[in-house]
Amino acid sequence: MAETMTTDVAPERGHHETHVPQPGEHGWTYTGLSNEKLAMWLFLGSECLLFGGLISTYLLYKSRVPEGLGPKPHELYDIPFTSVSSFVLLMSSLTMVLAVAAIARGDHRNTRVWLLTTAILGAIFISGQVYEFTSFVKEGMGFTTNVASSAFFTLTGFHGVHVSVGIVMLMSLLVMSLRGRLPTERAETVEIVGLYWHFVDLVWIMVFTFMYLL
Repeated sequence: MAETMTTDVAPERGHHETHVPQPGEHGWTYTGLSNEKLAMWLFLGSECLLFGGLISTYLLYKSRVPEGLGPKPHELYDIPFTSVSSFVLLMSSLTMVLAVAAIARGDHRNTRVWLLTTAILGAIFISGQVYEFTSFVKEGMGFTTNVASSAFFTLTGFHGVHVSVGIVMLMSLLVMSLRGRLPTERAETVEIVGLYWHFVDLVWIMVFTFMYLL
């Protein structure tokens, strides 16, 4: 009777078992994004719908102003002033990128510098928006003057609120960094705030184009 021999089957060369992360495991999802970053992307997606609706509403009502109900918004625009204000906000996107890059390489000093600079630029933009609103009211165009002014103040006001929230988030990151609670390992936190800030800037590009330039 032939002798039978058993041998262990060696694993194939180059074969590695891969671990598929489960939803929520270590804060990651099947998309390869962390739960926090995925939540921010979903939030920004919903914000696109909000601002899309507000911009569409303004475009529909911007010229529907009966005689005697005040001026139309485009009759009061100060394009040079708003252009400078828009440029300031766009430059804040650059400083936000520099802040994200700084914390990624562990440069906490420059992270704080660029976070503060971004917040200051955002505050300058908000100051310009407040000045513009005040000028419009003095010219006889308030929130309830006509449907066009209501659409204008609603859209630009909502955007201003979003910028203000972004400034609060930036200052919170600055305070966390000063207290040593924002190590390099938490660089994604700054990146997530950066996503929000870039979205706010992108929305303003659309608002400025459709409301002021067109």
